[in-house]
Amino acid sequence: MLWETLSVVRDLPRLHEIASVMIRYGWGDLVRMLGISGVLERAGRVLHWHSTSEISQLDAPVRIRRALEELGPTFVKLGQLLATRVDMFPPNWITEFEKLHSQVPAVPYELLHPVLIAALKGEPSVLFAEFDPVPLAAGSIAQVHRATLKDGSPVVVKVRRPNIEAVIRADLRILEHAARLLVSEVPDLRRYDPVQIVSQFRRSLNRELDLAKEARNIEQFARNFADDPLVQIPQVYWEYTNDQVNVQEQIIGLSGVSPDKLRERGLDPVILAARGADTVLRMVLEHGYFHADPHPGNVMFLPDNRIGMIDFGMVGMLTNSRRNQIVDMLSGLTRKDEQVLLQVLLDWNDDSVGDEDRLAYDVAELLQSYDDLQLKDVKIGALLNDITAMMRDNNLLLPADLTLLFKTLITLEGLGQQLDPHFHMIDNVTPFVERIIQQRYTPQALFARGRKSVREALEVIADLPRDLRHLLRDVRRGRIKVDLDLKRLDHFGHQLDRASNRITMGILTASLVVGSSIIMTVEGGPKLFGLPLFGLVGFLIAFFNSLWIIFSIWRSGKH
Repeated sequence: MLWETLSVVRDLPRLHEIASVMIRYGWGDLVRMLGISGVLERAGRVLHWHSTSEISQLDAPVRIRRALEELGPTFVKLGQLLATRVDMFPPNWITEFEKLHSQVPAVPYELLHPVLIAALKGEPSVLFAEFDPVPLAAGSIAQVHRATLKDGSPVVVKVRRPNIEAVIRADLRILEHAARLLVSEVPDLRRYDPVQIVSQFRRSLNRELDLAKEARNIEQFARNFADDPLVQIPQVYWEYTNDQVNVQEQIIGLSGVSPDKLRERGLDPVILAARGADTVLRMVLEHGYFHADPHPGNVMFLPDNRIGMIDFGMVGMLTNSRRNQIVDMLSGLTRKDEQVLLQVLLDWNDDSVGDEDRLAYDVAELLQSYDDLQLKDVKIGALLNDITAMMRDNNLLLPADLTLLFKTLITLEGLGQQLDPHFHMIDNVTPFVERIIQQRYTPQALFARGRKSVREALEVIADLPRDLRHLLRDVRRGRIKVDLDLKRLDHFGHQLDRASNRITMGILTASLVVGSSIIMTVEGGPKLFGLPLFGLVGFLIAFFNSLWIIFSIWRSGKH
């Protein structure tokens, strides 16, 4: 139960708040299942198990989205993460999760001022030529202020909200316990691995809390695009930057505006759409390190149709092998090669597919549905959504490092179509894929892969005698172990331990009854109410033991 695992009393107020919000939005069954009601009732906190008629009439995705919004920054961020899990949730849920945003009321400057002084190690009005106390933007973790350096350079100062770290740490502790309980109590959820989702969420939040990490991200992107004059990445001012504050160059341009306004400023929306797509595709397919939130507010349009990128708190990473799988998938889609696409899906799930024939049929059916379309008419967002829907139907999961990628590509295509109604992401993808595939088969690439394969084979052969010697030694010494991962074994052991405790108490109680009965027949000794004192005490202890056993059995039947 959750009350048995929560070790710190300081989380009880937050736990009560979470339970109350979830109940009000019609998720009381989830609260009961997690045992939250039990811990709060034992702590004397009353829960009102009802929701308003207005709320009860809302669809489940709307109710969960509104509950997450009310629960604050951690849960809003969790909803944003779940919005990337297109392999887990149907489109109507994803649509609601996408409505979650991090815009919250700004912290008054008088409360933020001490944080700035401590983080900057000085008074902002002294360190900067100008500092605007009115925030430029406010998010759930940090807010941004305009400033000017002594040399006249315009910058933005991003500072963490006061006490936000303590709130997030408490929420993460509660979410981790809840994830373990979901795995234990709801077997159907195990394949989604809630514990891993919360672990991924924790890492993502820790990165966002560390504003110096965002600064390092910015510098990595700056190095990757150092040779591209059409892409501008802000400069970081490290003398003012640490985990609580981030000072970077202010990129002044247009964002989130209509194509007509861009044309009024002498910019070409068609060129900007293509360059924006090429910039992100280069991050994904060439660098393996990409901006994971390219929504209109984070992409700036600069003079000479250049692209500026801001807000690097959320980034994605892809290994070389994963990038090759992405290239193979995109190649299979553009060439409508069902065998290539099928093999990529099998690789993503370690070949652990329940019905491979059904999956192969679904892949062929998917590609067939696009057979009558010209390549230029294919919308990659709709195609990726179809692939993830097919994966859900076949109980397949998208690897965690690809959920951000799929979401990024879908967001990017939407941005491109806002700028240019005739924009087709697939037109920008195809040249990248063809170029990378051609590079795989150049003489230099073939020679490098061959040399690597020979080196790895020689290393295996050279290590074989040593590995065999170690294996035989472990066999002789009885050190060979077989690890069995038996699901719910810990839970079963806990239940067995409780049952054995009850049996033990039952035997002791029965022994007390028998012993006390014998004492009652013996003359002599101290008396109480005319009865042998020791026999009477034995009966009383047996009586209270019996009450404990009955209460324990009754309580376990409620959970």
